[in-house]
Amino acid sequence: MASNHVIKPHTGEILATDVTFEEYLERFAGMHCELVDGNVIKMSPVSLSHNNLQLYLIGLFSAYFGHRPIGKILSQPFVQRLLLIDSKREPDLFIVLNENLARLTQTYLDGPADICIEIASPGTEDMDRGDKFLEYEAGGVGEYWLFDPRRKEALFYRLNAEGLFEAHQVDSDGNYRTPLLPNFALHVPTLWQDTLPDYLAIGKAIQDMLK
Repeated sequence: MASNHVIKPHTGEILATDVTFEEYLERFAGMHCELVDGNVIKMSPVSLSHNNLQLYLIGLFSAYFGHRPIGKILSQPFVQRLLLIDSKREPDLFIVLNENLARLTQTYLDGPADICIEIASPGTEDMDRGDKFLEYEAGGVGEYWLFDPRRKEALFYRLNAEGLFEAHQVDSDGNYRTPLLPNFALHVPTLWQDTLPDYLAIGKAIQDMLK
């Protein structure tokens, strides 16, 4: 679907300009940066809460796909190359379902993920809520999930038929469910716990979901 979106100028410290995608993969992809409009943008360091939440989500999705192998979970610094706009971002996490695995190369995803997940840290909020929201929407990402541990806020967006993100809410029990992941339920209040569930608790939670 063609996009009518207008992407605003990017934010972040620019490390290099006029960089090709191939040069970016060779020189910058493992350096916690991203490539937008030929500019290599330095990303802010992550917080401890960001790191802990990312590890928890990796464990959660790995367990889910272990029981129900319908896709893969990938994480930064793996690159997502959006085809409709000149954007090569490294989402904190992204999910690629089996029907789109043919677009997954050894170093990047050639096209939009089914679900992109960003975890805000101090210094990244404007980019996650602004630049990346617009780029993921224009680039055709199926769903965009944004978690802000500092504000204890979780936002969930799904691409509609007009190519725009629509907000979706959790249910009365605090669970977010998506038709992309059958029987999967993300319990949002758990994300804000000081101590997140370990792998044994994650495994039991996934088994309970899939009974």
